[in-house]
Amino acid sequence: MLNRLAFGFYKVLLVLAGVAMIAAFVSIMLNIMARIFLWNIPGLDGYAGYAIAAALFLALPSTLQSNEHIRATLLLDHVSPGAKGVMETVALLLGTGISIFLAWFSIRLVWVSYTLHDVAFTGDATPMWIPQLSMALGCVGFAMAFAQALWSRFTGVPFFAEASDEVTHAD
Repeated sequence: MLNRLAFGFYKVLLVLAGVAMIAAFVSIMLNIMARIFLWNIPGLDGYAGYAIAAALFLALPSTLQSNEHIRATLLLDHVSPGAKGVMETVALLLGTGISIFLAWFSIRLVWVSYTLHDVAFTGDATPMWIPQLSMALGCVGFAMAFAQALWSRFTGVPFFAEASDEVTHAD
């Protein structure tokens, strides 16, 4: 049940990442049109940047779950299966620790920006906690995904999506 809830949360974040990508596209296109027609729409560059950052952070958990993050397997391909298992467990431990720190830091950043009324220096003065919230959500999901992957490693429940036959590995 918890696995289903977590995977559902990752999918919601992935949908939000897709919406953020569309928002980035719209912001960039509006910016291009504004320059062509000599309009002044303050903050469009900032909104495009916020949307791109949101797409990146919100997609982190689903990308981890679908096993699409970059992995350096040069060493893993040349060690025994026992050593490979230990190395992967250590990597999951480190990833969990780092992602929890990143989630804590990003939540703290949102809170500090909110309490200090930090605003963007662009012409529209966007409150910074609003775009930072997507970073915090993505980082929390990323930490959850790493913790779930580590727990799955110890319990034997599959976490990572199976690689498809279409995926090619470079040697």
